Formats: sequence, structure tokens, C-alpha cells
Amino acid sequence: MKKVTGLGGIFFQCENPKAMNGWYAKNLGLPIGEYGTTFEWRQAENPDQKGSTSWCSFPKESDYVKPSTKLFMINYRVENLVALVEELKRDNVTIVDEIAEYDYGKFVHVLDPEGNIIELWEPVNESEVE
Repeated sequence: MKKVTGLGGIFFQCENPKAMNGWYAKNLGLPIGEYGTTFEWRQAENPDQKGSTSWCSFPKESDYVKPSTKLFMINYRVENLVALVEELKRDNVTIVDEIAEYDYGKFVHVLDPEGNIIELWEPVNESEVE
């Protein structure tokens, strides 16, 4: 089974998200919106299918990356989240929450051996999402 298929996003906490977003917009040209920015691309194996990677800052006091004590979280795109979670459970990986489903895909959070939180995301078929 293919597991991680790509990078879904980078999320980090900072003292002043508004100022941080402004710096990235001014100095690196990121088109910042309400939820950061999204980089769109085409999948190498199937160029007709869209993909996206998110970049987003959060206030330092946010609980978004809890229970990790780090100030960042990486989101990995996966192919079959339900099957992967079952495999991770068999391997005694710490599963932080239950799989959540949204219009744009399924998510679950796990911890790596050093307590870094990882978000796993099975996107909906992005070629069908506008």
C-alpha cells in the first residue's frame, strides 16, 4: 500500500501571525489570505489531477498543534487514510484523535517517536474540486 503521497502543508505557531504573514507576503511574495496560502500543482503521475499544499501561521497560544510541544506541524497527503490508521495502530503508533471527514478530505493526527504531531490527510479527488 502506498502511504504518504506528498506534502499537504506546513503549519506553524508564531508570536504575531498577522505580522508574520505580512513579512512573507512582502518579502517572499506569498499570496496570503485568511488561512495562509495554498500552492496548487498538478500530480506528476496524473497531470489531469490537481493537488495543493497549504502554508499557514497560527498564534503561539493556539492549540492547533497540541499535544505536541513543538511550534509546527507537517501535514502529509496519504492515499488510503482508513487502511493506514489500522496499520499504524497495529504498529503501536500513537493516534491522537479519530478520523475527521470534511468536504475537502479526511484527517487524523499521530505522534512521531519524539512527540511531534503529524497530520495525515486523504484529500478528496482534487480534479473534481473547484
